[in-house]
Amino acid sequence: MFELKILTHFAAAHQLRLVAKKCENLHGHNWKVEVCVSGNRLNDAGVLIDFGELKAHVNGIINTLDHKFLNDLNLFDGNPSSEKIAVYIAETLAPKLTHDGIRVSRVTTWESEDACATYIP
Repeated sequence: MFELKILTHFAAAHQLRLVAKKCENLHGHNWKVEVCVSGNRLNDAGVLIDFGELKAHVNGIINTLDHKFLNDLNLFDGNPSSEKIAVYIAETLAPKLTHDGIRVSRVTTWESEDACATYIP
């Protein structure tokens, strides 16, 4: 099994309801996003997927979030939490991975240096 990881970032604002008073206020984060894909077979070039291709797919997804008020996007079925952002990225990326046997293995969204959520499909 091979696993590749790429890192990217985006900045956005959100409000979380029914979590804690402080987080219910409008606030923003500079999210760090780790995306991992995995598979069993390398292609003829000896790679699972070209990093440039993977980054292009992920950057297209991140561009839908960057510098936005996430509550206005209607992508998160209510609260745009770090958990739901990770799910959104994973589920949006999965159909773009057309190479045989490659899948999203995990997406981690860091909202600060010491707090993150990981989604494992």
